[in-house]
Amino acid sequence: MSEKETKEITVNEKLLALYKLQVIDSKIDELRRLRGDTPLKVKDIEDEIIGLKTRKENIENEINILSEQVSEKKNIIKDAKEKLKKYAEQQNKVRNNREFEAISKQIEYEELEIQLSDKRIKEYSAQIKEKEESLAIVDNDILEKDADFSSAKSELDGIVVETEKDEQHLKDVRTSIEEKIEKRLLKAYLRIRKGVHNGLAVVPIHREACGGCFNKIAPQRQIDVASHRKIIVCEFCGRILVDDEIVTNVEEDVKDMNINLWED
Repeated sequence: MSEKETKEITVNEKLLALYKLQVIDSKIDELRRLRGDTPLKVKDIEDEIIGLKTRKENIENEINILSEQVSEKKNIIKDAKEKLKKYAEQQNKVRNNREFEAISKQIEYEELEIQLSDKRIKEYSAQIKEKEESLAIVDNDILEKDADFSSAKSELDGIVVETEKDEQHLKDVRTSIEEKIEKRLLKAYLRIRKGVHNGLAVVPIHREACGGCFNKIAPQRQIDVASHRKIIVCEFCGRILVDDEIVTNVEEDVKDMNINLWED
């Protein structure tokens, strides 16, 4: 756009373009928020599934370790019983009390090994049973979360397809509007928009108050806004103010573009 063409644009046209740009940007923000919440939901469920699978893996590792310890104790019992059999045979061949007592101590030691191993096997088996119950709960939780993930992912895919198409259409419209706004004014609009929490840089006067910060607008300032002689900003928040006439004209214009900017 040439400098000459820029100067020929009236304040009224500038306000119309700015407010139209604002409602388009607000709709784009809305679509991104809609799409933004669902990916977070999907990511949270995915993280939960990863956590549950890690927990499952840890429990399975603990069960394997306990099972190995049970096997180890069973081998100790087997070896001890073989030694007891051997010692019993040796006892029948002893030649003095000293040898008999030495073998008796070995027999006593092996019997204690068997008792202690039996005790440990019962403890490990109880722990295995407890962990298997925990594993069953985790498996069930994973199944439920997998179902939740599939549902949320399907919802997200649908939203992405729908919103990306709508957003691209709005971006195309936005580009055509942006080209009609002089760079200095567009830069100011973007600066204000970036500085406010809700992204509203251009707002209507509603019930004699700023539509952005809701502070009361002085009567004379309301008259200045409605006159369209110059661009007026809110003295409290710095947003650009527009009157009902601009709002109505923009609403009719965007309806002609088949853009649904407002919820029913």
